[in-house]
Amino acid sequence: MARRISGSKSPRSAKASGAKASNEAGLPSREAVLQFIRENPDRTAKRDIAKAFGLKGGDRIWLKDMLRALQEEGLLKKSRKRLMRPGQLPHVVVLDIFSRDAGGALIARPAEKDDQDEGEGPLPLVEIRSQKSGRAAGIGDRVLARVFPNEGDAGPAYTGRVMKVFEKRRQSVLGVFRKAKDGTFRIEPIERTQRELTIGAEARGDAQDGDLVEVEPVSAGRYGPARGKVVSVIGSLASEKAVSMIAIHAHEIPHIFPAAVLEEAEAATPVDLSGREDWRDWPLITIDPADAKDHDDAVMAEPDPDEKNPGGFIATVAIADVAHYVRAGSALDREALKRGNSVYFPDRVVPMLPERISNDLCSLREGEARPALAVRMRFTADGRKLGHSFHRVMMRSVAKLSYQQAQAAINGNPDDKTGPLLEPVLQPLWDAYAALRRGREARQPLELDLPERKILLKEDGTVDRVVVPPRLDAHKLIEEFMVQANVAAAETLETKRQPLVYRVHDAPSLAKQEALREFLRSFEISLARGAQLKPSQFNAILARVRDTEHEQLVNEVVLRSQSQAVYAPENLGHFGLNLRRYAHFTSPIRRYADLIVHRALIAALGFGKDGLRPDEEARLEEISALISATERRAMAAERDTIDRLVAEHLSGRVDEDFEARISGVAKAGLFVQLPDYGADGFIPISTVGDEYYIYDEARHALVGERSGKGFQLGDSVSVRLVEVAPLAGAMHFEMLSEPDRLPGSMKSFHKVKGARGRGRSNGQRPAGRRRR
Repeated sequence: MARRISGSKSPRSAKASGAKASNEAGLPSREAVLQFIRENPDRTAKRDIAKAFGLKGGDRIWLKDMLRALQEEGLLKKSRKRLMRPGQLPHVVVLDIFSRDAGGALIARPAEKDDQDEGEGPLPLVEIRSQKSGRAAGIGDRVLARVFPNEGDAGPAYTGRVMKVFEKRRQSVLGVFRKAKDGTFRIEPIERTQRELTIGAEARGDAQDGDLVEVEPVSAGRYGPARGKVVSVIGSLASEKAVSMIAIHAHEIPHIFPAAVLEEAEAATPVDLSGREDWRDWPLITIDPADAKDHDDAVMAEPDPDEKNPGGFIATVAIADVAHYVRAGSALDREALKRGNSVYFPDRVVPMLPERISNDLCSLREGEARPALAVRMRFTADGRKLGHSFHRVMMRSVAKLSYQQAQAAINGNPDDKTGPLLEPVLQPLWDAYAALRRGREARQPLELDLPERKILLKEDGTVDRVVVPPRLDAHKLIEEFMVQANVAAAETLETKRQPLVYRVHDAPSLAKQEALREFLRSFEISLARGAQLKPSQFNAILARVRDTEHEQLVNEVVLRSQSQAVYAPENLGHFGLNLRRYAHFTSPIRRYADLIVHRALIAALGFGKDGLRPDEEARLEEISALISATERRAMAAERDTIDRLVAEHLSGRVDEDFEARISGVAKAGLFVQLPDYGADGFIPISTVGDEYYIYDEARHALVGERSGKGFQLGDSVSVRLVEVAPLAGAMHFEMLSEPDRLPGSMKSFHKVKGARGRGRSNGQRPAGRRRR
């Protein structure tokens, strides 16, 4: 299969690595390729490896097959376009510095574990040896670093060079200040892994009973309870928005704008027409949630007058021109990058930009002139794009509509505002969406059916109810217009050879593909092996289980098989949307990635002097890592807040029974979600059934060793609430439902990865868990 490389020279990397570099055909050995990947973490794309070993033509096909074989054997994994050894860190990573070694060098570990590295052991350590200019990093700091594997077996696995130091982290914990009946004080921690601290009267500061406080642990000697000192009082838990404030502090989300940022925002003045096209008379409208305060996108559509495009149309998307106000290197810019994105809680929003910018000067308000960066796109009647053009404009929205308002008008129930807009504005938009929908159906993006829940609060900030908002065509229309605008931005910047930040979503890793393939085998559903997977193959699987009892389960497992979408300066395409080029362009008020893309467009198209600067282009890898991390931080904070709100809401309902759905399966037990509330709880394996249960990783199930019956991801079950920890957002349940026969045949137990646990007997809750 492999051809001999012409001549007898060894690959160029042989001298550098010292590995046995070639086999009898003159091609690199597996060991040489693996060593090169380990020693050169910044050059592990397939083209980098081919270049290093001097492979051309047919030899590159041989290399592709060998790399795929190494992935299938578990010796390599793919992250974006780069290859790495399982458990290996990415080249650029966020680290937490937690200690020093005997020689005084700083020691760090990854701030987060890669979602594809579950079960691969403890996080590797990194020795910090150098950093760029700026504040020196120290213990307790979170940093962005470039890391390299260490030689030899002694010491940390990596060395790192600090690229950026985040704000100094205190060695403190968050908790609620409590006054006991005997007059003593203690701290009830918000994290399940932290223990209570006692507080001396001299260390309480201004804290009052029920206050959320930040506490610094104080050494208390070898005996006696741990002690602490109140550093700051964050606020009372009796006040509104207290629960989201816990998440803000726990996840270190910047929420107070520095004075310099606010001064800069207040000093900003409205834009004039200089250098802009005048679109103030165009019928652009905004369609947003009814309670939206900022409006960063406006849309319109019209038939294409070109006779060569019968039934075609022109779709226009105008986006708030944030780049005009937030200039690179300014105080506003530095704070926006630190935040990365706005964070949305049920009771508040932590914005990326001050209100003067986000809700005023950049918000596309009805009837007010606003600067925008706009794209006009020509489509055929079947939704194929023929071309597009970008414009820097001044516009004036003719109407601010809610999704429900626009949809009602199209459905035949216009109000006083939408009535005059129905024929000239709304109907052309829906006609254009009909064509875009045909194009979407032909493109076949991944179509997972997982409804999103929204928590509605009472005036006092407590939970009222949880709802599943309907998905209207109005939502889908705006979503598809935005997708097409994002594609146009990426295409234009690639054509102009302008560096940018892409929104990338890689195909599922080979390991996750194999796990999904094994799971689907239980349902006698096959997943192609070898060929490049496409979203349409997943859609075919989802169609097979639609309207069956397994629909929810299969949707969940397919979702878990997907890679995580991130930001990156290199283009990997977007697997979920089935798009070759994709960049976030449509929300610069709430996402820093979009602001970078706006600046790139301004620079590439000569729209002004506020475009992307060379120094920013050189930092795109660093910026991508930062905003990917802030996005994950926001998601975790939002999820924790929902868990705490629901736990508090249900704290008075211990010993009540609920209908639930199994949302996760682990060696230690089952995670269940209450559909009526959208929050998770846990059932320890010791309370499941009345026999030993085995964790079947492939089928996402706990299976009885004796009966073969069990509980599987997606199952509907009855549970009893036995314990609630509102501050930690934790709920423990007891299983009431009997195990059921699972689809497919049970594999032999010695091949099943996981743990065994004995369930309860005679309906009694056990004292503890037993393994064998």
